[in-house]
Amino acid sequence: MRIYLTIFLVLTLLIIAFIFGSQNGQIISLNYLVAKVDLSIAAAVSLFTAIGFLLGLLSTLLWRLIRKGKKSLAKNKHKSKET
Repeated sequence: MRIYLTIFLVLTLLIIAFIFGSQNGQIISLNYLVAKVDLSIAAAVSLFTAIGFLLGLLSTLLWRLIRKGKKSLAKNKHKSKET
């Protein structure tokens, strides 16, 4: 049940972000370290929302992987002490 609530919340926030972005058609200029690009606000909101989502997903997966590795390492140490 928790996963459905999380998916619903994430999709709702993404929809709100895309609706907000689509209502703003102005062009903005983004200056990167090596480049400059002109984007509409809708494209910028979509781009940064997607980047934020992917970074959050990657950090969560990495955190879970590290946590799972520590648990299995502790379990292996416990088994080796028993034998």
